[in-house]
Order: sequence, then structure tokens, then C-alpha cells
Amino acid sequence: MGWIYWFSSYEHTKPLALVILFVTFVLILLYVYGSKKRGEKLESYKNIPFLDDESKPREDKK
Repeated sequence: MGWIYWFSSYEHTKPLALVILFVTFVLILLYVYGSKKRGEKLESYKNIPFLDDESKPREDKK
């Protein structure tokens, strides 16, 4: 039960949380840019919000 008290102290949980979040961030980066094909596919998605505006002519509604 001593490990539960260890986690209840901010001096111990802050660095542990920092390490967990940093490792998660690095794993996400490795997943996204680890494969060149996957990276190019995800990079192509960055313009999706703008594609709808370019494909339709703008009409003024009254």
C-alpha cells in the first residue's frame, strides 16, 4: 500500500505525468511520420476544409 501514498504526493506524480505525456507524444509522432506513405496521406488531409469552398461557386442568398 506504500505505492498508493507515493502517487498521492505531487512531487512524485508531476514528473511521472510529464514522462507519460512525453512518451505518448513521441509515439504519436512516430506513428504519423514513421511510414512515408502514411505521412504523405495525412499531409494531404490538411487542405480538406478548403476544398468545399473552391469546388462550389459562391452564391449570394437574399
